[in-house]
Amino acid sequence: MHDSTRRDAARSGTILVTGATGNVGREVVAHLATQGRSVRRLDRRQVPDAESVVGDLTDPTALRAALVGVDTVFLIWPLLDAAPAQPLIAELGAAAPHVIYLSSTAIDDDADHQSDPIVQVHADMEALLRSRHRRLTVLRSDTLASNTRGWRTQLRSGDVVAGPDIARTAVVDERDIAAAAVSVMLGHNEFARDTYSLTGPELLTRADQAHLIGTELGRNIRFEPVPPDLARDHMLTEGRPKPLVDALITASAHRPESTLITDHVERLTGRPAHTFAQWVTDHRSEFTHQP
Repeated sequence: MHDSTRRDAARSGTILVTGATGNVGREVVAHLATQGRSVRRLDRRQVPDAESVVGDLTDPTALRAALVGVDTVFLIWPLLDAAPAQPLIAELGAAAPHVIYLSSTAIDDDADHQSDPIVQVHADMEALLRSRHRRLTVLRSDTLASNTRGWRTQLRSGDVVAGPDIARTAVVDERDIAAAAVSVMLGHNEFARDTYSLTGPELLTRADQAHLIGTELGRNIRFEPVPPDLARDHMLTEGRPKPLVDALITASAHRPESTLITDHVERLTGRPAHTFAQWVTDHRSEFTHQP
């Protein structure tokens, strides 16, 4: 297929967005809306005023219905195990859309086993998709800026954010991930790769992020690392599922520090990646609003 033909096809078909209620998925839906594109969602419950198929990624019947007439799929795999994705991979293989999979920059392509369960499932999903699907683009994302939304409850009661420490990474704005994904979907980019690594412009620790939030709010906010067992107990008390809590604690303990900074966001979107400080400014009200 010629490049111009591929771009025309990318602009015409329906796009299926999974994880559409999440931090990245809803930004993808918003970006596509500005392009006037036909968007279908796969949701666990019906969404008003949206083309939505009710079901989840482990339900072949719902998947089959969701994929009718779809040319492109934005895929976020929500489970901590890739094995249940086998029916999904089969349905994608039969429908043959362009799949854009949201993965992780923490994957070590040279390692037999990844640093933690979360990165391992991304590596396993990439391998499954590559083995069965030719029309695949992988977007490896660094730590999302929106993860700091989990600090809002603590910040409403004080200036200390306590939690498991995590090695520094090039924190990336989820709006940049969405903009890059839409650029790939619509065939706007001439920077042709099958895998992109999407990062922010600077390496930040959790302490750095807390400080930048404090600067925006005019407060002396600091991050206080807590031992893994205490962090686990706290997250379980918050009601998070135990398998997720165990995976997060393992990730905080074993994921290595990253020095990766790329220009892939700029190459795909035509503008530099947002800084974390800009993200905080744009989301300031989320940290000041009292529920």
